[in-house]
Amino acid sequence: MDIKRKGARTKKDIPAIILRQLNSGEIECANVVEWSAIDRRKLLENILIMYNRKHYLSPILNSVNILKKQTINTINETIGSELLNQMNIHNDPEFLQILLDIPSDLVRGWGCFIVGKDTTLTLEQMLNKIIPFAKDKHFNVREEAWTAVRPTIIKNLDESITFLSKWAKSENENIRRFASEITRPRGVWCKHIEALKQSPSIALSILEPLKSDSSKYVRDSVGNWLNDASKTQALFVEELCKQWEQESSTNETKYIIKKALRSIDKIL
Repeated sequence: MDIKRKGARTKKDIPAIILRQLNSGEIECANVVEWSAIDRRKLLENILIMYNRKHYLSPILNSVNILKKQTINTINETIGSELLNQMNIHNDPEFLQILLDIPSDLVRGWGCFIVGKDTTLTLEQMLNKIIPFAKDKHFNVREEAWTAVRPTIIKNLDESITFLSKWAKSENENIRRFASEITRPRGVWCKHIEALKQSPSIALSILEPLKSDSSKYVRDSVGNWLNDASKTQALFVEELCKQWEQESSTNETKYIIKKALRSIDKIL
């Protein structure tokens, strides 16, 4: 998020000039309060006018307005999906790159759903297209990146793990974190991965390279991954943590183990 300024604590405290800039796509959100305050419809209109695509607006808004469940998440996902439809109708693939370069993290997040909803892509193509979003400097975009492609990962789990095992060895901490976070058995506000809830060992090729990761961002995800798994396969997590404790005496590994065992420790 934007570390050069602090966001307001409540929506009513957001300065008018900041809200205008957020709704026009000129700046990134500084916090979740700003993110939730943005008028998605107004932002969409401003971006489409700015980039000479106002003819996309009406059909996209029609789809948004008929949503039975009007939440921030459903609106964002629908805008991304309908932007993809318009890009296909008008043979406009370059618009994805335009969105990727826009200052607004929310707009870049729409790009994640353009990628995630594109059923013409192979798994490898989809993962390659999501990389710039997974590496994005803004937390919100990185979260949308794994959220948008997780359904495809679940449908193609074995093949996905093969690709993501390589990502777990990336020099980029955001890519390593993506590999862990997108495969969390339970995840946050997303569909569970039943296969990993029952057989978490399937993803060991992702977890093993991360057991002593230098990045707290990655370690938190790995610890949460194993904590997810402990709720259905506690013995697996306990044994893996004992193994890691013997193999790696680093503070980083100890941190992950503590986080991984927190639900089990509450029971004991």
